[in-house]
Amino acid sequence: MEKTIGWHFDNSYVRLPSIYYSELSLHPVHLPKLVLLNEDVATSLGLDIQALQGEEAVAVFAGNKVPKGGEPIAQAYAGHQFGHFNMLGDGRALLYGEQITPLNERYDIALKGSGRTPYSRGGDGRAALGPMLREYIISEAMFALGIPTSRSLAVVTTGESIYRETEQPGAIVTRVASSHLRVGTFQYAAHWGTDEELQRLADYALERHFPNDYGEQNRYLHLLQEVIKQQASLIAKWQLVGFIHGVMNTDNMTISGETIDYGPCAFMDTYDPATVFSSIDRQGRYAYGNQPNIGGWNLTRLAEALLPLIHEDQETAIQLAQDVLQQYPQLYVQNWLRGMRAKLGIFNEEQEDKDLIEELLQLMQQYKADYTNTFIALTFGQFDESSLFNSSAFKDWYQKWLARLARQQQTKDMSQQLMRQYNPAVIPRNHRVEEALEAAVEQGDYNVINKLLKVLAQPYAHTKEQQEYASLPEPCSQPYRTFCGT
Repeated sequence: MEKTIGWHFDNSYVRLPSIYYSELSLHPVHLPKLVLLNEDVATSLGLDIQALQGEEAVAVFAGNKVPKGGEPIAQAYAGHQFGHFNMLGDGRALLYGEQITPLNERYDIALKGSGRTPYSRGGDGRAALGPMLREYIISEAMFALGIPTSRSLAVVTTGESIYRETEQPGAIVTRVASSHLRVGTFQYAAHWGTDEELQRLADYALERHFPNDYGEQNRYLHLLQEVIKQQASLIAKWQLVGFIHGVMNTDNMTISGETIDYGPCAFMDTYDPATVFSSIDRQGRYAYGNQPNIGGWNLTRLAEALLPLIHEDQETAIQLAQDVLQQYPQLYVQNWLRGMRAKLGIFNEEQEDKDLIEELLQLMQQYKADYTNTFIALTFGQFDESSLFNSSAFKDWYQKWLARLARQQQTKDMSQQLMRQYNPAVIPRNHRVEEALEAAVEQGDYNVINKLLKVLAQPYAHTKEQQEYASLPEPCSQPYRTFCGT
């Protein structure tokens, strides 16, 4: 059966110094049941879809059995959590190893919610069904939107209850990622490891994610530059679709540039840079409008960790790192402007474009307009009777926009086609996600989730069927809140 499934592990992470992980024993559950299987991910990994539904595979997904070639470990790392530095690690996750795909790509296969580890800090290491399903839904939506992300291969229920504020059904998600190397991994190495152990980690990250002939370049400065590029691009993509991560701690920021750790994440409806959904972000540190700056703050923490490798003289190392870090704001704005121009059907560049874009956003905030649907209305020229579209300020802006489009060579049809490709018809609206989670968790009904996943799989299709999922929630006196689910 193992051969039929198609596991093909090569576990390079365990060849790093042992300070970076702890070997694990499994914590089996009694009645695992497969409730979601991602056939697209399975195929890309070279796994057999039918075999993955059998008892052998379900036992792997539940943390009851190690797949052939797997070596279960928990990774050690640190992190700034809401600005405060802590020793962390995989407190409720394990890494089986790295699956080598038919295309010779390497992906971590990890379980989340699989039980206690040496880094659990008093927790039970388990996870509730709702948050595991949320990770599956949102990560798949992000992938379909074209945003780098970890993905979910499967979700199993454990047949056991866990206790948070209430009794909840337990579950485990199988996460697939290019790696789980984090900014916090390097912070851990710099704080508790030797310079040699830090160098081993940095060399590993370069080989795994940024293989290159560096020539006379400073390879560790190059590592910092590459991560800056990845994060500037990633966070710009978040902003362009209204995604709010919720916990941009340094342990939740990957070296690969993938979105990871979907806890209290959500998508913004009404445009407001101050939007916060996470129940634990009481000061708004990780609000939508703060995400770009927090990205820069986190990258500075990575630079600090790499200083001993960048140059033996600390002052020189600091200056070199600062020079590279200064590239981040420029790279972010370049990525964001490029995406915003596309959302408005603009092909070329003019100096006044940023002012045009920011004027629209200010109007959206002033009139409490829906972020996603405003761009859809512009794409198709279909405006409702909302206060934004009826305002004289918007009508003035609209004429400026039309004049801007007229100053480029491309036709109106070409502009609309560009806008269709960059303005999603659907996002995982918070009320739709909650509806799907409630049906699954409270009633064991996965039809709502499966239908939602199908709609979200082609966000740029702009079909009639998607219009139902573009509708806004009913007005509510209480703001929407999300929770970590730990």
